[in-house]
Amino acid sequence: MKIETVKNTIGREVPVLVPGLGEFTPFAGPYARLGGDYTWTPRLFPRKVPAPSTDKVAESLEEAVRRSGLASGMTISFHHHMRNGDSLVCQVLFLLEKMGIRNITLAPSSLGDCHDCVAEMVRKGVVTRLNTSGVRGEVGRAVSGGMFEVPVMIRSHGGRARAIEEGSLHIHVAFLAAPACDRLGNFTGSSGKTACGSMGYAMVDARYADHVIAVTDNLVDYPLAPRISVPQYLVDQVAVVDSIGDPSKIASGAARVTRDPVQLRIAELAFGLIRASGMLKNGCSFQTGGGGPSLAVARYVKEYMKEKAVRGSYCIGGITGYMADMLREGLFTALFDVQSFDAAVTTSMAGNPYHMEVDVSCYANPFNKGCLVNDLDVVVLAALDVDTDFNVDVLTGHDGILRGASGGHSDTAAGAKLSVITIPSMRNGVPSIRERVQTVVTPGETVDAIVTERGIAINPRREDLRKAALDAGLPVKDIRQLKAEIEKITGIPDEVRFSDEIVGLVEYRDGTIIDTIRKVL
Repeated sequence: MKIETVKNTIGREVPVLVPGLGEFTPFAGPYARLGGDYTWTPRLFPRKVPAPSTDKVAESLEEAVRRSGLASGMTISFHHHMRNGDSLVCQVLFLLEKMGIRNITLAPSSLGDCHDCVAEMVRKGVVTRLNTSGVRGEVGRAVSGGMFEVPVMIRSHGGRARAIEEGSLHIHVAFLAAPACDRLGNFTGSSGKTACGSMGYAMVDARYADHVIAVTDNLVDYPLAPRISVPQYLVDQVAVVDSIGDPSKIASGAARVTRDPVQLRIAELAFGLIRASGMLKNGCSFQTGGGGPSLAVARYVKEYMKEKAVRGSYCIGGITGYMADMLREGLFTALFDVQSFDAAVTTSMAGNPYHMEVDVSCYANPFNKGCLVNDLDVVVLAALDVDTDFNVDVLTGHDGILRGASGGHSDTAAGAKLSVITIPSMRNGVPSIRERVQTVVTPGETVDAIVTERGIAINPRREDLRKAALDAGLPVKDIRQLKAEIEKITGIPDEVRFSDEIVGLVEYRDGTIIDTIRKVL
């Protein structure tokens, strides 16, 4: 689709109008709308009042779809707490194909490698539009190849919650995988054979979707107890299926802790920088994002806090077993869990009252009255590429193909007092520090440091951090010096060839457009 564009404040060409999607505002800085003066008015939609019921269990998933009123042209959503173990998205899409429903807008909280079926559904016309945080596998190749008629919309986790609450993302039917659910729709992710932990994304979808179908493979006696993630008053129907997925695949890909020596070296340096910053002290708050080095930093943090008898305040975000261990050992007072990254977390959340389940709006929506990321001290995040302006790309690979997720990256980087990006200096011989990243997800203004195994680059905005790192004996380098050192080994790679066609929009957490994704030639 050929679209007229303007430059936003970081020099990216972005559209102000996209036929079929509407008008957009260019990105004007990470805090341009966060000074307390910006106002927005929720878009109102009619809500159908259901009849009283003492049993919401449908005869089948197909019958539930029929009773929901879902029709061609509507929007459906899913949560991704099952990560690469999810099977519900594909079950529902194949069912819609069978029922003759077409032209669906798919709006999951994210998509993983297990969702290659979506590409097939695009080819068959079942899915024609996509709103998501993550795009990988066949779906990424389909988007980058221009298979969608209108650009896909990429949002951060906090931005998606904001969009749902303001009404710019309106969900007609939410299909929510429910590891344990009773006949009236109370459900949780903390028990059952497919337990996946927190239901932080599902909570927001359940609250705002026109119609909510809880899909479970574990129908329990009423009432579900002792923990309810999504209560019955938000659920219209319950559908029982053989399986909603494989929980053994939750801790896979970006959620797996690394054993790679290069990545462990990066984690060691990142921890050294955090320690040098002086922020690991009593009352500190902490988050690591996905990716091997980022998760490995938690190990070093844990050992340091035990050695120095430091007691932190809280950890947030994607919660791992390391964080659950730190809570149990008294290193942190509480965990706020919007997404659980491994099965060990499920036991902790079910049995420890200080391991608290929170919805994604509470976690990162910049337009509510106090999201958790705004009080965050330290966040460690992964990246696919970074550039000399400290901009971060977590969406597109070196070949220009979509293969990542926005996630909570820009949300936490903007909110944290110290944001650290961990990244190997090269992947498969291709340098990871570029003159200009292909897709900006997190603006450089919100990034304090980039840590590679060959050295640490610190944003010139943080002279205080640079001095602390040098005083600690860490290998601090100018980012251009670091880039040049890497390119002496790898050479300068050829640029990927793109057409002018825009195949995706990257919406910043505040609703403005920070970048576009172009069709790969």
